Amino acid sequence: MRVASICTGAFVLAATGALDGLRATTHWRGAAELARRYPAIDVDADVLYVDNGNVLTSAGAAAGLDLCLHLVRRDLGAEAAAEVARDAVMPLERAGGQAQFIVHEPPASDHTSIGQLLTWIDQNLQKDLSLPVIARRAAMSTRTLSRHFRAQVGTTPADWIARTRIRRAQRLLETTRLAVERVAAESGFGSAAVMRQHFGEIVGTTPLAYRLAFSRGEEQRRANH
Repeated sequence: MRVASICTGAFVLAATGALDGLRATTHWRGAAELARRYPAIDVDADVLYVDNGNVLTSAGAAAGLDLCLHLVRRDLGAEAAAEVARDAVMPLERAGGQAQFIVHEPPASDHTSIGQLLTWIDQNLQKDLSLPVIARRAAMSTRTLSRHFRAQVGTTPADWIARTRIRRAQRLLETTRLAVERVAAESGFGSAAVMRQHFGEIVGTTPLAYRLAFSRGEEQRRANH
């Protein structure tokens, strides 16, 4: 059986003892209280969701959507997750380890919102996406863009771009037999070596090991059905 909570639903799971000895998250406003009430839980208020296999927790409502997409990807693969995301009119899920939006600076006007910029980045991963380039695209100084990026996304432009490129690489590794060098190029990395470095830092394994593990998981899923 698998169970997942969204936002303060973690308190319900905690009350059952299901989270004892596990790492978990909840909305950042309730994290300290969760830790106080249930000291056996390793509460992490700095992530969007935590996957412990059969027990999962997420931060606020938006992070809950990220968690749901993560489950779709885990069970059915990247293509299914992408289709669900398109139907829901939302981007592919953010990485679970990404910071919650604890400090959120609402955009003063449309031109300060980076939502359109994020979409443009996702559509242009093979281009030069250095900070000066994307700052010019957003019509901001590099300092202003970095500040708005941190406030609205919870991370730096470089980290967001690296993770977006890694998600593209994961999808290609899951759905194609392209060589690693081609996957790196299609995902916007300068070389396979650069992609392997980021893959290790973000995913915790190598591209080839990831492809092999995913293939085995797909075979097991088909066997179970």
